[in-house]
Parts: sequence; structure tokens; C-alpha cells
Amino acid sequence: MPSRRLLILFAHPALHKSRVNQLLLSSVESLSGVTINDLYESYPNFHVNVAREQALLLEHDVIVFQHPFYWYSSPAILKQWQDLVLEYGFAYGKNGTRLHGKLVLTAISTGGPSSAYQRSGYNYFTVRELLAPFEQTARLCGMTYLPPFVVPGVLWMQDQAELSTYGSVYRRALAALRDHALDLSELMKLDTLNQVVELLPVS
Repeated sequence: MPSRRLLILFAHPALHKSRVNQLLLSSVESLSGVTINDLYESYPNFHVNVAREQALLLEHDVIVFQHPFYWYSSPAILKQWQDLVLEYGFAYGKNGTRLHGKLVLTAISTGGPSSAYQRSGYNYFTVRELLAPFEQTARLCGMTYLPPFVVPGVLWMQDQAELSTYGSVYRRALAALRDHALDLSELMKLDTLNQVVELLPVS
């Protein structure tokens, strides 16, 4: 079985200020089979090249939306990308089957800690509940939405070792998806993809 090809659609309007997303990107940029598409770098004026983006989608098997979790959603460029690229007749609707069978992963960083994303927390909803629009978008397009990869509490994260651990797990998770090393039925039982290490053999 050929390895899956992964496309990271990266969206961060101020990458030079981000410790977390810089580290996550650097942890996976050397992985073979992974393409990083920096949307703000490619489209600083938001003029998305729809044909280019659709071609990239067709060339890859796993689509990763990586971004900070801004106001319970994504930075603006990713919404612009969705509005333009996921066209009727291409991604959904009559004859819109071009993305069927692909996997979708959201990889996000949140300012608040995990405890904030529960009924007793100040954000009330869980991260997975707040990601429902992304999940339904994937479903409408015939794609399988995976449990999200989440780096929580970045506003208070000072421990470089802890941050590096997230980078290591992210790399292992994407490599496992690439190599068909995960049982998707078991993977779908996880709350977050961070737990993927529980499904991998001890190295």
C-alpha cells in the first residue's frame, strides 16, 4: 500500500510571534510525503489561486488545517480559502466528489488550558464541539474528520521541554498517518490525536 501524502494548510498571520506553530512546523517539515502550504505567505492579499489549491488537494490524501484557535475558529485566510476552494461541483453537491475518501485533521494551539474547554470551564464547550463547523465541512465533502491535535494553554507555557514533546508527538502522529500505521477505527475513538502514542508500538 503506497504511503499517504499529507498537505498542511498552514494559517498564522504573525508566525514570527509564534513559538508553538513555528516548532510544530519545524518538527514535520523534514518528513517525506509532507507538503507545507503557508497560506499567508502565498496569499498576503487574500487572492487565493483556486486552481492551484484544488490541484494540491487532489495530489494529497490527508489534509491538515494547522492554525491558532482564534475566537473559536481559524485565522481569516483559512475561511477565505474554504469559501473559494471548496466549490460546488468540486468538493460537494452534484458531481462534487473529488475529495471523497480523504482524511482531514485539525491541528490547533489554544491560549486557554484544557480545563477551560469543558462545561465547568470559562469556554463552556469542548474543543471538539467548537470544531463542529470544520467537521461538518469535511463530512459534506465526503472526507473523514479525525480527532484534532491540540496544544493547549500556550499563553502560559514556559517549559521548552513540554513544547518540544508536542512537536515530537505531532511528528509521530503525521508519520503514522502517512505510513498507514494506525487502525482508523481505533483512531476515531480518541478525544485528540495527541493520544496517538497509545496506539503506536513502543520503539
